[in-house]
Amino acid sequence: MLLRNLRYLVALAREGHFARAAQTCDVTQPTLSAGIKQLEEEMGLLLVRRGQRFEGLTSEGERVLGWARRILADAESLEQEASELRGGLVGRLRIGAIPVTLPMLAHLTEPFTTRHPGVTLTILSLTSAEIQRGLDDFSLDAGVTYLDNEPLAHVRTVPLYREQFYLFVPAGNALAGRASVTWGDAAAERLCLLTPDMQNRRIINARFQQAGVTPAPVLETNSVLTLWGHVRAGEFCSLLPHPFVHFFGPVAEVVAIPLEHDAHDFTIGLVVPDRDPLTPGAREILRLSESVRLPAALGGGRAAVR
Repeated sequence: MLLRNLRYLVALAREGHFARAAQTCDVTQPTLSAGIKQLEEEMGLLLVRRGQRFEGLTSEGERVLGWARRILADAESLEQEASELRGGLVGRLRIGAIPVTLPMLAHLTEPFTTRHPGVTLTILSLTSAEIQRGLDDFSLDAGVTYLDNEPLAHVRTVPLYREQFYLFVPAGNALAGRASVTWGDAAAERLCLLTPDMQNRRIINARFQQAGVTPAPVLETNSVLTLWGHVRAGEFCSLLPHPFVHFFGPVAEVVAIPLEHDAHDFTIGLVVPDRDPLTPGAREILRLSESVRLPAALGGGRAAVR
C-alpha cells in the first residue's frame, strides 16, 4: 500500500473536489483518481462515491479515512524522529489557537523556532470546536485554548495564564477616566464583540448574565482586529483579555479599563493529543510550554492604559 494513495484519499475528503485535491497534492487529476482507484482495488472496497463529480465517501471510505489520517501522521512523525536523531528536528508544527490567544503565541513560538530552526510553524485561528476536530483527525499537532471552560476531550494540558478582561473604549468615552468598570457599565456601552460561536463570547455572555444585565452588541465579528479597528475609529467599545493591553500598547485613541475583579477568571493553556507517541513537534512544544512563564511577559496589570 502506497502512502501517496492514502494522501490522495485524505486530500479528496478535505477538499471535496477532485481537481482541488489534485492541486494540493501537486499532481494531475487523472493521477489522483488513478491512485485512489488503486487503493480501492488493493483493499477490495469501494471508498469513493462517484457521479459527474465527487459525491462523498462511502461508509467504508469513512472508516479507511480515519486509518489513513493516523498512518500518515505516524509516517510524518517517524520522519521527524529520524531527522532529530540525525541532528535536528525538521518538518512542520501545526497549532490551532482561539483568536483571543493570538497576541501571546510569540512567547511560545519564538523560543521554539530558536531551538528548532528546521521546523516550519503553521498557526491557524480557530474556534475551540475546530481545535478539537483538528487534534482528533491529526490535522493539528497542538492547540491553545481554554482549559476549564468547555474543555477539550482526550488531551494533555499545560496551563499558561489566567485570563483577565478589560473594556476597551475610545479616549473620549465617559468611562475613560475610571480606574475600573463593572459588567453593568460595559453592558450599557455601544459594544462590538466576537461572534457567539467563539468560546470567549460565550464566557462574556455568562458574565453579563451573572451580573444581571443583557448587552445588545451593535457589531459581531470573528476577527479580533476588526474589533480593534472599530474601537480605534471612536464609535465602539469592546471586551478583550489582558494580553491585548500588552499587544496593542499605548494608543492615544483608546483606553483599556480593567473589569472589576471577580472569581471567574479562566485558564488558557496548551493542549496536545493524549496519545503515544506524540509527534516530535508536539512533544517539544509541550516540553517548552512547561518552562515558559507567560504572566510576567504578558503584563497582566490592572491599571488603565492610555
